[in-house]
Parts: sequence; C-alpha cells; structure tokens
Amino acid sequence: MRISILILIIILPLLGFSQKFQNLAPTPPMGWNSWNEFECRINEQVVRDAADAMVLTGMKDAGYEYIVIDDCWQISRDSLGFIQADSEKFPSGIKALANYVHSKGLKFGIYSCAGRHTCQNRPGSRGHEFQDALTYASWGVDFLKYDWCNSEGQNAIESYSLMRDALHAAGRPIVFSLCEWGLSKPWEWAGEVGQLWRTTGDIRNNWNIPDAKEGKCWGGGVIVNLDMQQGLEKYAGPGYWNDPDMLEVGNGGLTESESRSHFSLWCMLAAPLFAGNDLQNMSDETKEILTNSELIAIDQD
Repeated sequence: MRISILILIIILPLLGFSQKFQNLAPTPPMGWNSWNEFECRINEQVVRDAADAMVLTGMKDAGYEYIVIDDCWQISRDSLGFIQADSEKFPSGIKALANYVHSKGLKFGIYSCAGRHTCQNRPGSRGHEFQDALTYASWGVDFLKYDWCNSEGQNAIESYSLMRDALHAAGRPIVFSLCEWGLSKPWEWAGEVGQLWRTTGDIRNNWNIPDAKEGKCWGGGVIVNLDMQQGLEKYAGPGYWNDPDMLEVGNGGLTESESRSHFSLWCMLAAPLFAGNDLQNMSDETKEILTNSELIAIDQD
C-alpha cells in the first residue's frame, strides 16, 4: 500500500508534461569529481577535504563549483527499494555531506547508473528511477552523473529520458550529466534530456594511447579523446555541452607541457571542466594550470 501511494505521488506530476529543467548550465559546468584519483577509495572525509581545498586553493574563486562523488558511495537498497549509502564510508549520511559542501558555497553532485548495477557493481537506478530522484532531491543534490554500465538491452534515449522525467518530477533543479560514452551519438538527441553528455569512453591518464581493451573508437588518452570531438561543435551551446570527459591534470600521467595543453584544449572545446586530482595535495604547477583565468574565460565565454 505504501509503495502504491508513493508511485502515484511520483507519477501524477508527469501526466501534464515531461521536460528537463532549463537554464541550469548556461556555461560549461566546472567542478571536481572523485573518480580519477580516488576511484572506490572514497569516503566522507575525502569529499569534505576536497570541498575545503576547492575554497582554500582559489579554485572556487576561479569558477569551480561542483563537488561530485562518483561510484562506490552506495551499497544497497532498503526493504522499500530506497538507495542506501555505505555507512562505513559515509557515517554521517549523504544529506549531511551535501549540507557541508553547501556551507562552503559549493554545489553537491552524486553518481548513479542507468543499469541495474553500476560499473563497480553497486546498485544502479534501473527500476528505481523515481525513488532515486526523490532521494537525491531530499538530500540536496545539485548534479547527477548517470553512467551506462550493465545496461544490456536498454535503449539509451528511453533510459536517460526516464531519469530526466524523474528528476523533473522530484522538483529540485539538478544538472543531468549523461555518461553514455557516445555510443548512441547523444549529441544528436541529448539536448532535450540533460545539460551535458559524454562523447567518448573514459579518459586515460596519458597523452595519446587508445584504451587497450576497446580501441580508438572507444577513447583513451588526451589526444585520442580530443580527436573524437571533430564535427561535434555545432551541437554545443548555452545549456547543453559536449563532454570529452574529466581532466587528468595533476594525476601524474602527463608532463607539465601535456597538462597545460590538455587544459587549454578542453577550454577551447568549451568542455565541462572537472578536475580529477587530489586537491589537497596538488603542486603549485597543477594549481596554476587549473586556475588559469584567461583559459577559463575562453571556456566560459
């Protein structure tokens, strides 16, 4: 009975309309994501430290605003199907963590997946889209990265549109980042669904090596992902952005010159700028690259 009432509460607002929130990303979003440096070694202290460092290093003043937890924060669902955070890694809960990030004048982001399981085999959102959207809204989430692992048999447009509708029904403006890896040419349809969409597979921490498992059509180092942007510029503009994946600046796989070029090229692409390094322990050189005001101005123009 409780579940039936919940479903009605969720679905009724959708009967009159179905659309994404507007004007959430007039310029390419900027922030930090936990995956490239920490992968599953994530916990609430790591996220708090990243928020602190974003302010103390001047990155917030430079335009970075989102702190995004990637995969491995979630561990199970309760008896009603609501997503549960790993209580060992996040003993204070996700809402408290979001509040801490907000207290720094920043915005909070989280990760899920269109399949039944995430890329690290944690609970995905398939079959729970509206529940998850309500949960994220209640926690104060501002940004959702939505992956594509374990999605066999699913239609990308339908799956991502369903989560778009769920987010809209939940009532909280949340930037929707489609991490579909460019497999179904999201640049041709995702402008009506989210604010940014991946155009490549995962970036690798090197300059020009294709992914060993998937080949160049999938993605790889900086130049591999760069080459895959050719011809896509016409699909980007205020409110909708091509995403060649996160930055590898400061993660040790690039030389200083390569790091400067990587950042410059992403700014020239008007790409979302999501640092993926350890913000608390970055070198002065890395900080200088990531806060280059002239390049950021190009990206945000």
